[in-house]
Amino acid sequence: MYWKVREYIRRYEMLEQGDRIIAGVSGGADSICLLFMLIEFVKETGCSVVAAHVHHGLRGEAADADAAYVEKVCKEQGIRCRVFREDVKSYAGKRGLTIEEAGRDVRRECFRKVMEEEYGTKVALAHHQDDNAETLIWNLCRGCGIKGLGGIAPVAGVFIRPLLCLRREEIETYLKERKIAYCVDETNLEEDYTRNRIRRHVMPYLEECVNSRSVVHMSEAMEQARMLGTYVEQEIRRYMKKSVQYREDGRLLLDRRQFCQIPEALRSNLLHELLCHVAGRRKDIEMIHIRMLEELLEKQVGRQVNLPYGICAVRCYEGVEFFVLPEKRQESPERGPVSSVNGSRTYRKSMKRDEDREIILAGRDGAEELPWPADCQERQAGRVRWRVFDKTEDMRIFPKKPYTKWFDYDIIKNTVKIRHREPGDYITITRSGGTQKLKQYFINEKVPGEIRDRIWLAADGQHIMWIAGYRQNQMYQITDKTRRILEIEFDGG
Repeated sequence: MYWKVREYIRRYEMLEQGDRIIAGVSGGADSICLLFMLIEFVKETGCSVVAAHVHHGLRGEAADADAAYVEKVCKEQGIRCRVFREDVKSYAGKRGLTIEEAGRDVRRECFRKVMEEEYGTKVALAHHQDDNAETLIWNLCRGCGIKGLGGIAPVAGVFIRPLLCLRREEIETYLKERKIAYCVDETNLEEDYTRNRIRRHVMPYLEECVNSRSVVHMSEAMEQARMLGTYVEQEIRRYMKKSVQYREDGRLLLDRRQFCQIPEALRSNLLHELLCHVAGRRKDIEMIHIRMLEELLEKQVGRQVNLPYGICAVRCYEGVEFFVLPEKRQESPERGPVSSVNGSRTYRKSMKRDEDREIILAGRDGAEELPWPADCQERQAGRVRWRVFDKTEDMRIFPKKPYTKWFDYDIIKNTVKIRHREPGDYITITRSGGTQKLKQYFINEKVPGEIRDRIWLAADGQHIMWIAGYRQNQMYQITDKTRRILEIEFDGG
């Protein structure tokens, strides 16, 4: 089975020589199998492994036993293990999330923390084929586009999933044959969670009564959908630039004439991406909302509809304008029939932000997609890339591109984040150390108010290192004393 996993890793280029892998290990069969697969893999490569276990604070003594077991296994295998104890229930309550959503967010925060502190380059997760099939069923039932049909991706930024080529029974057989113990999470047997109900009732029925290879066939279909989805995303970005524009008063306009020139097969996908962008999130954006926009495009000027997260779409002469009603910005998505709203034109001053709009520069090298758009006004980017390297004596010329900058890596105090502005942000603007509030900088430079919340920032805590496309902080400039350099590049520089 190891050779199957190794080939899968190489097929998707998940790892390369010298990678430091952060393995998420819960103690269950899947993650224990993942740990042993990676231990075998590093024996024949120059990679290394660090295990990370997150105690969710939900299952009392059972969770304590899981953490103790993970530490025991790692000690026996000579693997460094990091254990985090978190209050997931409290986290969920403060942010209005389900326990499942909160658990996923907390785990990812912990994994990124380990990446930063252990100089990790990849995070390995233990999802397998059965998980992927369950995800596909769930996505189909909730309503999804091509991206949802692709299920769980083998590689997503720094996250890799080497076991997606295996069935759950293959994993359990492997552990049984080698007499490797694992923990059993009893909450997986409960039916309080949708995924558990799909796992216990839907999947067995499909395999017993429809086709015994249902999971395998779903995996093959998802792989094809992911390939198609990648192509569609590229095309959507291209058409977005042509059909969507920002107006001076902060509204976002979908040009109907340009939209009608887009191939019909891509129109609903473009509307989905556009609506997700305006909402600042993807959750609860469903096909019913896309159909509402399609219908609105055919109605007379002045008609309007309410959409999730307080978004209002208004039919105008050029097409459809989007804005967020300030009093509804924090509300939950509306469902079912949608009524028209009054004609008052109150536009949002700032775009709603959530955790999807923040990227942590974990690891010495990496790249991640930024939320759409790859800026219509050339003040945002579709992708951010970063790397850390040693400064050499022959380095005399530094990049002068507006979207590629170098920073003195060793003077950075906090985890660098790529994000939008927040209260308290400031920037050092003189070599003598003079600072200025970010808000005042925007005012002085006459940066239009409607785009200030869309400008990407590289931030060291509240200290802004770089206003992408504008100004770089003087404090982080490369000097003769610089030993290591952090390079950040937006959308190819």
